[in-house]
Amino acid sequence: MANFAVKLVSRLQIIQTNEKLTYKLILTNMDTTENASYNRRDFVKTAAKGAAVATVAFGFPTIVPSSVFGKTAPSNMINVGQIGCGRIATVHDLQTTLRYTDAARIIAIADFSGLRQDLGKKYVESTYARTTGKPNFVDVKLYDHYQELLANKDIDAVQISTPDHWHAQVAIEAAQAGKHIYCQKPTSLTIEEGRTMSDMIRKTGVVFQLGSQQRSVEPWPQFKRACELVRNGRIGTLRTVRVGLPGDPAGGIATEMPVPDRFNYDAWLGSTPYIYYTQDRVFDEPHISSRPGWLRCEQFGAGMITGWGVHHIDIAHWGMNTEYTGPIEAECVHVEFPKKGFWNVHGTFEVNLKYATGVEMVINDTYDNGVRFEGDKGWIFCTRDGGVTASDPKSKGGTALAIKASYPKILESVIGPNEVHLYNSPEQHRNWLDCIKNKKPNISPVEVAHRSCSACLVAHASMKFKTKLHFDPVKEHFIGNAEANKLLSRPQRYPYGTSYIGKV
Repeated sequence: MANFAVKLVSRLQIIQTNEKLTYKLILTNMDTTENASYNRRDFVKTAAKGAAVATVAFGFPTIVPSSVFGKTAPSNMINVGQIGCGRIATVHDLQTTLRYTDAARIIAIADFSGLRQDLGKKYVESTYARTTGKPNFVDVKLYDHYQELLANKDIDAVQISTPDHWHAQVAIEAAQAGKHIYCQKPTSLTIEEGRTMSDMIRKTGVVFQLGSQQRSVEPWPQFKRACELVRNGRIGTLRTVRVGLPGDPAGGIATEMPVPDRFNYDAWLGSTPYIYYTQDRVFDEPHISSRPGWLRCEQFGAGMITGWGVHHIDIAHWGMNTEYTGPIEAECVHVEFPKKGFWNVHGTFEVNLKYATGVEMVINDTYDNGVRFEGDKGWIFCTRDGGVTASDPKSKGGTALAIKASYPKILESVIGPNEVHLYNSPEQHRNWLDCIKNKKPNISPVEVAHRSCSACLVAHASMKFKTKLHFDPVKEHFIGNAEANKLLSRPQRYPYGTSYIGKV
């Protein structure tokens, strides 16, 4: 193909296979014919070199469908692989991305559970068949391990909807493979692995989007509106931010159970210590819509302080203009951890964080679920319409209006053209796909994501101590407290974990 530019395309064959389109160029010069087959990505790169000559000389044959060259041509689609296919994937990530048939296609699924692979494949293919009217719109490829999916060069981007303890490692390896990333929150189990993840993703330059969908105006424009009003001084000087989060109950049946068929339990445990399987510790197959037990085990996460906390603290940071830093102090006023059962994440609690700006953040399970900004001239509160999702615990404060303020005129205020206008994203997944294509900054980049998670992890660390913790948000360590600094990382079980990437 060295002399491609001087050869003429006499015929283009496009062959549809289960996974991809194979493009076959039959090239001719004055006395030779050359056949070459390419996958989608290589074809686009190679054909572009000779496209002008080919088009001028012969044009493209009429047997080629117009869809091949149009806006929704396969070459213009972002091929997405889904990593993790449980509750959050099916009710949110897959469900949303499947809407955007003009921009992306879900072509592969990886999950350590074979049952979830099958259910995911059926869901994706049937949804596409229904919405496009094409029964064979995709043939979803299934993988037992996400690393096999990442090795597929036809995949441009991945959605990570795994349990919390797998977020950072998968994101790092996806970045190294050159895949763009949509990742569910929280970004990491520890501050150390979150820092490693953020550094790697920024180094590779892939587009990383956190699933902090409260920033996007669909379906909750009230969060952006509240943050703009705060940033533009409508409540005066910001003094305090109050964040309402629920806690988790005690419980869990600890009886050892056989590992379900077609479930790679050892891989699912990943970097965390080996412990026997029981349904209440992992999830209830095949009922993927129920709240899984791992969310209530500190082995795999930190509880609601990171589960819902990343959502609301991300919004708090947006309104506070502290998206690229973190707290300097953390103090737990009170916390209750379960005294029975093996679910061991926190229950009722209150933690106070202080920032270098002087703003204090109070996180408490008795407040209305949401974020309340308090200034010297009033306050604004915002939350999701209808409260939390159906399977989540409810905060003791109950439900509240989606947005309200101390004075009606605050909410009626118009943001002027010369005032602060925050990033406007129509919908979180769509913003991610658009920014992959247009190479513009996205609304929830990796460092912002890491900082919202690390603030939660600082709060969680304070729950383990009776004294105030002092934190350096630049060096990302606790000052003068060696025991607290042990919580910046966790031991990792070989061969899993961010410490062993590329060393196995």
